[in-house]
Amino acid sequence: MQSETAKLLRMASLILWDEVSMTKRQAIEALDKSLRDIMEKPDLPFGGKTIVFGGDFGQVLPVVRKGTRAQIINATLRRSYLWKNMQKPRLVRNMRAQSDPWFSNYLLRIGNGTEETVKDDNVKVPNEICVPYTGAESDIDNLIDTVFPMLATHMSNSDYITSRAILITRNENVDDINMRLIERFPGDEMVYHSYDLAVDDPNNYYPPEFLNSLTPNGLPPHILKLKVNCPVILLRNLDPANGLCNGTRLIVRAFQRNTVDAKIVLGQHAGKRVFLPRIPLCPSDDEIFPFKFKRNQFPIRVSFAMNINKTQGQTIPHVEIYLPNPVFSHGQLYVALSRATARRNIKILAASGNDATVDSTYTLTKNIVYKEVLTS
Repeated sequence: MQSETAKLLRMASLILWDEVSMTKRQAIEALDKSLRDIMEKPDLPFGGKTIVFGGDFGQVLPVVRKGTRAQIINATLRRSYLWKNMQKPRLVRNMRAQSDPWFSNYLLRIGNGTEETVKDDNVKVPNEICVPYTGAESDIDNLIDTVFPMLATHMSNSDYITSRAILITRNENVDDINMRLIERFPGDEMVYHSYDLAVDDPNNYYPPEFLNSLTPNGLPPHILKLKVNCPVILLRNLDPANGLCNGTRLIVRAFQRNTVDAKIVLGQHAGKRVFLPRIPLCPSDDEIFPFKFKRNQFPIRVSFAMNINKTQGQTIPHVEIYLPNPVFSHGQLYVALSRATARRNIKILAASGNDATVDSTYTLTKNIVYKEVLTS
């Protein structure tokens, strides 16, 4: 009640919360109860403060580890006790491809789950935005060449590097693509190894070799390979006031033993040079391992390729979507397709098989939409 944060909240006349659809309802309910106490108005939602929520329930919902459909839906704001007291929201989607009516309408149908399906919730993706899939190893090389043409020529152009990305559903595929691209990227390579520790393990039940093999969600890899001018994405809030937030994209400019010299390339702080330190990092989900895991490493990942969930809220002019496996959660396909600014800037490589097949005009791939979230 006497903290500086409480004083700031009392002074605030408006609070904005973006991407609220990705936030678990418990966090929003906690803010509600805290503001009622701070403002000493227990009967008013959020203590009488005006809150504006931004987000799209057609996009990725809160992550519930190994959660069922019902558990994921229950974690959303729409299942909060606050929802019935809120002003009815207006559905205003910012469609980035407004100059292309067909693509805008297609995105809306994908996001709403109204696009025509063909056996097992597969939707038709026009072959004009697909990269042919043959099952050969060369498919990935073709995908890379499509989104990063003449990479060696444009390596020093930060606009070229950060305006392109390959979006993938699973982290293991993200790491594989990033390793392929960092090997292609010209220049000398710097390799940083993390120091991993199982806290409160005096008997050394978990040897370093085992800990080094782990890469939990939200943590950098044990072996971090970087080159000058390669793109990276920040994994933690280091200094939000100066642009160093979780999700900030940067370009590496130089290396030192315990710092990485980088430049912010997008947003309000674009062009600012920053020094990133090694810091201790722990998984956000304590139930992943039967011990407390700590990794001392730079809080960044190479970002030629990114997880689809990580890109929510970002605009990436040139997008390549790699689907070696179909999407597996609500809104993933919609998020991936809607990152780009136009239909001509999107390419999809979807693996053929039980979940994705190809004919002369379209490719089939899965689209998962929890319609009860959109209508309740």
